[in-house]
Amino acid sequence: MNADIAHSRAPRPECAHPADAPRPFTIRLSATPRGARLARRLAAEQLHGWGWPYDTEANHTATLLVAELTANAVRHGRVPGRDFLLRLSLHPQDPALRIEVTDARADRVPPRPGSLPPPSADGDSGRGLLLVEALSTHWGTFTHAPYTKTVWCEVTLS
Repeated sequence: MNADIAHSRAPRPECAHPADAPRPFTIRLSATPRGARLARRLAAEQLHGWGWPYDTEANHTATLLVAELTANAVRHGRVPGRDFLLRLSLHPQDPALRIEVTDARADRVPPRPGSLPPPSADGDSGRGLLLVEALSTHWGTFTHAPYTKTVWCEVTLS
């Protein structure tokens, strides 16, 4: 179900938003476990405000995706003294949510969609992007060379 979207060197062009589309939610948080935890809570709150209550499957799925992407930003994209950026964009006509997490390590790019290695059977990590790939309609990365990279995914909220 996932589209294989290659790493690109430029951000996607901004989509034209209809007049009734809510403004994207954007926040910069510390690249710490506390920042990732706060990102997850703020995403759940934002989705609730956009009409997907806390107890819905859409809210749970989107919150899990935010948790995985922000945990990766903290673990693999952290540079001391630099934050990560969370951006949520709602496209109500679909309805779909685009989640973008930008971190400070453009040199650490994850594997391409569809080419993730299987996790170690005895390891405690290595499953985050597999969850992202399984739960999102598609995902990918782009870099803002030489300073940051963004890992993004989109999920249908119906």
